[in-house]
Amino acid sequence: MNKNRLADTLIYLLTCITILFIFITLVAVDFPIIPAALFSATVGVLLLYMRGRKHNNHDEETKLPKLSAEKEAFYESKGLGKEDIQYFRQTMQNAKAQIKKIETNLQATGKLKAIENRNNTVHLTKSLFREIIKEPNRLHEVDQFLYVHLPSLADLSEKYVEIDNHEAKSKATYDMLDRSSQTLDEMCQQIAVDYVEFKSDDIEDMEVEVELAKRSLDKDNGLNQESIQNDEV
Repeated sequence: MNKNRLADTLIYLLTCITILFIFITLVAVDFPIIPAALFSATVGVLLLYMRGRKHNNHDEETKLPKLSAEKEAFYESKGLGKEDIQYFRQTMQNAKAQIKKIETNLQATGKLKAIENRNNTVHLTKSLFREIIKEPNRLHEVDQFLYVHLPSLADLSEKYVEIDNHEAKSKATYDMLDRSSQTLDEMCQQIAVDYVEFKSDDIEDMEVEVELAKRSLDKDNGLNQESIQNDEV
């Protein structure tokens, strides 16, 4: 059984347990059996619907479009075989969805906007994305960016926005948000390092190069708003 089927099985099992728990709880408090059964089943259907909708949205974001002959020839000229091309395209399609999520999240709160403005993260991620597409044979050089730094930034920024939107916040919540914002700032700084490492052959003056990268990508030229949605991978 593959991981997707196992995950689906667990989801359905948990949904059934939830339905049964709701039904037993309602009956225990003298709720009529038939209405209790109907209510429990309705909750189960809603849970499965919401899960399926989320799954479909994710599939839509990461679904690979048809590869053009021109792009296929380009990949082959870089030494990629068919399996390599498929792997590269799926990796970059996932990265595109993550960058889109990061862009949305970093504009969601004043704190995250300040972090974005300080580090120019969205522009750097889009620029590095395009540089990788130009040199697919260098995919191994950006494994940390693609498989660790980018998804981690997308996930943590999403969680930050979710918690920040809570109506009531305790001191512990504010402390957690503060620590999370510091971590997000460090993650954004790491993105700048990833960009410089990919672009520069000489990284002796890494700290200087990183600061230049943040500033040299002119924020007023409109490129920060440029979408990578239509970039072919």
